[in-house]
Amino acid sequence: MELRHLKYFLAVAEELNFTKASEKLFISQPPLSRQIMELEEELQARLFNRNNKKVELTEAGKYFEKEVKELFQNLERISLKTKKIAENVSGEFRIAYISSIYSSVISDLIKHLKEQFPYVNFKLFEVSTTKQISALEQGKIDLGIIRSPIKSPKIKTQLWFQDGFSVVYNKSLIQIKSEEGIPKLKDETFVFFNKDYAPHYHEVLLELCSFYGFEPQVVHESNNINSIVQLVKNGLGVSIVPSNIAKNNQDPEIGFIELKKVNLFTDVSLITSKEDESEITKSAVEFLLKKG
Repeated sequence: MELRHLKYFLAVAEELNFTKASEKLFISQPPLSRQIMELEEELQARLFNRNNKKVELTEAGKYFEKEVKELFQNLERISLKTKKIAENVSGEFRIAYISSIYSSVISDLIKHLKEQFPYVNFKLFEVSTTKQISALEQGKIDLGIIRSPIKSPKIKTQLWFQDGFSVVYNKSLIQIKSEEGIPKLKDETFVFFNKDYAPHYHEVLLELCSFYGFEPQVVHESNNINSIVQLVKNGLGVSIVPSNIAKNNQDPEIGFIELKKVNLFTDVSLITSKEDESEITKSAVEFLLKKG
């Protein structure tokens, strides 16, 4: 039995028509029929019921189709894993991160990896948490940096660090000096993350405002944390951002007040495929955990 026999079988099983299957496979119908007959003879089982009107899978054929499809999926997985092992020496490694992660850490990570794997092409993508999960499940990225929570049986998650929250405001426009002044922001315009882009994070921000006794007037939305801070700097409102951003922003025009009274945090996590055992991934995760 050869792989071509299985490919021919799947084509006929999907089309249930020898003429259409032969066109799909770019071969003539008689050789295709012959290959299927050879397969049936080898298996000693009839896979199709054929007559002048239609072609149907037998019960044995239905079982065989299910198992062959699973076999090809495993072959694809094995091929991808083999490729990734080879990429420990050369190839491509793709890292996705959310915009609220301080860029210098990402730069340090790339420098660290380049020293260890000089022939690997490292690619960076700024991507939302939701899209990162989907991309990792599909094998489009190798490492993700997200804000939890996530639920996926295909993904391994490791907590990097817990982040608090801080109000960010333009010092020349807003006159508050401490956390006690937060309720005074109830009449201010707010800049938030887009709800569709980061639904869980959006809900947390609403919950924070509720803790301080008001519902925010969200007028402006953005999908990028740096854009949010810039909008605040330009006088278009106030916002609430991860404290990680506040600690790494030295702009004298912008003020930050950490929200210490409310017991709300966001988990920043590293995500990888459960099947990924590459040295690059291990090195990247170890480096970031030390930085955390």
